[in-house]
Amino acid sequence: MNRQLEQLIKVQQIDSKILHLSGTLMKFPARIAASEAPLRESETFLNNVKQKLASLDKKKRDKERELDDAGEKIRKLKARTSDIKTNKEYQALLKEIESVEKERSSIEDEILIVMEEIDISSKRTTAEEAKFKAEKEKIDALRKRLESEKAEVEKELLSVRETREGIAGSIDKEAYDLYVSLIGPCNGLVVTEVKGEICQGCNMNIPPQLFVEIKKNEEIITCPQCRRILFYKNNA
Repeated sequence: MNRQLEQLIKVQQIDSKILHLSGTLMKFPARIAASEAPLRESETFLNNVKQKLASLDKKKRDKERELDDAGEKIRKLKARTSDIKTNKEYQALLKEIESVEKERSSIEDEILIVMEEIDISSKRTTAEEAKFKAEKEKIDALRKRLESEKAEVEKELLSVRETREGIAGSIDKEAYDLYVSLIGPCNGLVVTEVKGEICQGCNMNIPPQLFVEIKKNEEIITCPQCRRILFYKNNA
């Protein structure tokens, strides 16, 4: 086989590998982001549970202040007993004290209900924190593995590019310039095989006489249709 053609085939194989590795690298950010999605969902849910617990704690404190206020109000009302002059005033005072005591009792019931809700919410928060921690450990391990895979691909890509430089440097300028000029128009596939008089790049027929010349692999020949550099692989 023509030495230049042979080197161009090698460069094409390397470029195809570079294209594949580069595509793999481009997918890593999305893969890492996708791996972190469950953790973000778990964190959001945990924050919502914590917010509910904080809200219940605040509600309990507010009710406890209301309870203190009611107790203080009752104390002040009872302190007025010595100032009562008539039975009518005394009955009115007792009625007012009774009303505030009912209010205080109602507040105490509300506090008990809130405390039960806090207990349930607290247990749920603890469970969700444990779930989040386990999810985080799993995601951290997955992220570490993906980062390791990414580093390996980057390392391989660097090695492949170094190999390419050595091979490309051995190709005649004219042949290499032709190759480079076709990379864009040919979507990265510049050197391709001919099978059964058909170019594997554009799937168009090759004229019989040209096919005979291509089978010799003695010179650089391009496809009349897509201009790709052609070669013949003798499977025998």
